[in-house]
Amino acid sequence: MGELVYAAITSLDLFVEDESGGFGWAEPDDEVHAFVNDLERGATTYLYGRRMYETMAGWETMDTGPDQRPAMREFAEIWRAADKVVYSSTLDRPTTARTRVVRTFDPDEVRDLKQASAGDLSIGGATVAANAFRAGLVDQVHLFLHPILVGGGKPALPAGVQAGLELVDERRFAGGVVYLRYRVRPESGSTPPGGA
Repeated sequence: MGELVYAAITSLDLFVEDESGGFGWAEPDDEVHAFVNDLERGATTYLYGRRMYETMAGWETMDTGPDQRPAMREFAEIWRAADKVVYSSTLDRPTTARTRVVRTFDPDEVRDLKQASAGDLSIGGATVAANAFRAGLVDQVHLFLHPILVGGGKPALPAGVQAGLELVDERRFAGGVVYLRYRVRPESGSTPPGGA
């Protein structure tokens, strides 16, 4: 059985995008990228919302020749080897291999995917991850905090969700990024009383 892992590269004030939709400040350096590769190696399936999928789809055709940075070449191989599920009501068909489009996020289908998976599932995109948090499906949260305040934008974590977390790993990188890995306590509720 696989676990559902939500990983996000965020500003220190916990936004994945600034108010203009930009996230150029979040590009990982080689040290962070190599670490991310080690984490993602265990994922056999990626779950995405449409916008995150369209951002990540560039890994399908990225040049992986010798002039490319090793961490980027490695991630492209990891990404291409995994299955992808894209939740979108507007995307007609995928542009990448090993990808299927699903119209709506179905918690029961994700539970079945977790149960049947030999590896972990990685959920990417704050909007689709919010659905998984609300359904109580997220097992681990990995945050890469960048040393920047963006003052607003798209939050990394959903509003209206309560969950107990246990810090199980942390790491500081030379460039100022801090990695925090949390396990979601299974006994914790996913939404507050009367929540959505």
